[in-house]
Amino acid sequence: MKFDTLQQGISFYENYARVSGFDTRLYSTKKRKSDGKISLKYCVCNKEGCRETPRLHADCKKKRPITRMGCKARITLKLINDQDNYMIFSFHEGHTHPLTTHNSAHHTKQSRNLTLAHKKYIMDNSRANIGAFESYRLMKEHVGGYQNMVASVTDFKNFQETSESTSEAKIHKY
Repeated sequence: MKFDTLQQGISFYENYARVSGFDTRLYSTKKRKSDGKISLKYCVCNKEGCRETPRLHADCKKKRPITRMGCKARITLKLINDQDNYMIFSFHEGHTHPLTTHNSAHHTKQSRNLTLAHKKYIMDNSRANIGAFESYRLMKEHVGGYQNMVASVTDFKNFQETSESTSEAKIHKY
């Protein structure tokens, strides 16, 4: 397949991953020395590779779960020399882990997103002194259950933290 831009190729693989039931991440880039254009771009499954051994220092407060499983699924996009187009240079389809089912695919990281309505709901609840976790539980009741939620409780917490820090910065600015 050929793509007019690199971003179109990346978007193609992300859509393929969403339909197939896995998440992706951008891995590595190689640039040409002559003009600095990206000649190769690797997009991989988010479970590609192996995480380094966990830190066992005294300052490490919590251990992170092991999320990388040595998956080899990837796509390589290559710049076509005579044009400014990209083509699929290599494609490896096999995964070393189970993929998400169609029913739970909306819970993958790339499929989760907060809409403007969610953000307003979180901010309104925050003004009423209702925390992110309780806002999440209330929203779950409004939409009819966890299976209908398009964001996680972590997404709610992260948005509330960032919105509070930006509003504090605005207050201190004046």
